[in-house]
Amino acid sequence: MATAEGIGEDRPWTVSAMPNQTGRFCIVTGANSGLGFLTARELARKGARVMMTARDEGRGHMALARIRAELPDAAVELRRLDLADLDDVAAFAGTLLAGGHPLDLLINNAGVMMPPRGLTRQGHETQFGVNHLAHFALTLRLLPLLSGAPGARVVTVSSELHRRGRIRFDDLTGEKGYGRLAFYAQSKLANVLFGLELDRRLKAARLPVMSLLAHPGYSDTNLQTSATSGLLRVFMRIGNRYLAQNAERGVLNQLYAATVDNVAGGDFIGPDGFREMRGSPARVHPLPAATDPALAARLWHLSETLTGLTFPSSAERMP
Repeated sequence: MATAEGIGEDRPWTVSAMPNQTGRFCIVTGANSGLGFLTARELARKGARVMMTARDEGRGHMALARIRAELPDAAVELRRLDLADLDDVAAFAGTLLAGGHPLDLLINNAGVMMPPRGLTRQGHETQFGVNHLAHFALTLRLLPLLSGAPGARVVTVSSELHRRGRIRFDDLTGEKGYGRLAFYAQSKLANVLFGLELDRRLKAARLPVMSLLAHPGYSDTNLQTSATSGLLRVFMRIGNRYLAQNAERGVLNQLYAATVDNVAGGDFIGPDGFREMRGSPARVHPLPAATDPALAARLWHLSETLTGLTFPSSAERMP
């Protein structure tokens, strides 16, 4: 496996080094807990206007209240967004498009991890539908707003487990055979293929938006245990306790990708330690298959078919 590359810092990067975010409008999906919550909080702390999204409004409002209690002057708000329903994604994006406010940063953070087999409202396997298709659709729908903000970025959060993934084009729903880990890894590989293909398309269209990727390493969050059960949940709890770094360290990678100057479209930021499980933010190298333009194009075209969206039509309304 390729080693991580340093990113030019003279000491490990911490949240205190994050640039001022005043004037930026940011959306963070899955911001009611874990890495999404920490991302929203730290962006707000640095002066950004942050829109948190959550499927569960009750949990979302509790998270919002926690940030407001700690940061009374923060410009932070909550919107409900169910990523398991592409119609809800369309409605959410439609409201924002109607408002017309330029969007500086979209962090595709939300995800589900290793649940029992299930389907989204449109009939897609849950992990592929939520982790990949919903963020694909959200990003394409919001491109007009992103292209209107100088220096806008899309940061898609993947996982080191993308290295174990392959795209099952002949069985995307898991009807022929479903494995929790295998389909999670598939969705995380899809994230990387999407992020890199989006970068290629943005550059080819000369649009002023950067697409970056990040992963948190092995970080202790509720993601590992919220959907798992039985022995898998026990294993995850043990791993979180003895192997994981804390979420405050894990979130640095997506915050780095989202805010610092010395990154470029197509960069993948993850921990610099052993097997990218923990450490300081660094440029990491994805699975070689994830950099294959032909595989990315195949997934992109399939995603367009499944969502009813295309890159050109999404760009038609751009300034």
